[in-house]
Amino acid sequence: MSSMVRGSRPGRGQRGATLVVALIMLTLITLLVVNAFTLSSSNLKAVGNMQARDEAIAAANQAIELVVSSSFTDAPVAQELNVDMNKDGATDYTVSIALPKCVRAIEVPNPDKCEENLKALCAENNWYTEWELQATVGDTASGTSVVVHQGVRAKLSNSQKTAVCATPST
Repeated sequence: MSSMVRGSRPGRGQRGATLVVALIMLTLITLLVVNAFTLSSSNLKAVGNMQARDEAIAAANQAIELVVSSSFTDAPVAQELNVDMNKDGATDYTVSIALPKCVRAIEVPNPDKCEENLKALCAENNWYTEWELQATVGDTASGTSVVVHQGVRAKLSNSQKTAVCATPST
């Protein structure tokens, strides 16, 4: 009879052990899921920040190209340009272009002999002027702030160089 009593109640000392093991496993799986979610969220933020930065740099470069394609050396001024990156008709970025600075001027050597019909062109010296352009982009929506520096060389006459370049020639 004692063997029947034992057979009806197996593992008397292990009561609830399965529940404890299941709770521990559930806790570990929950921690893994939370960790994976946090990691994916931070990766998404990093990719978003990189995209916003790259877009702001592209906007600054586009604004610099607009300035360089104009006759900015005639009367250099600081200006703000609106840039529409996705061509939807709305301004995506406002780019501040600082006053272009003439960094240096190098005289272009005149040819030793000028043809008779080109004397007027040879009479005035020409100068290679080097300019520094600075574009600043700030986007309040993403918190992005980018400054892009660009060097540009422009060929100017002596009178143009004298009017806009205060730096001595080198």
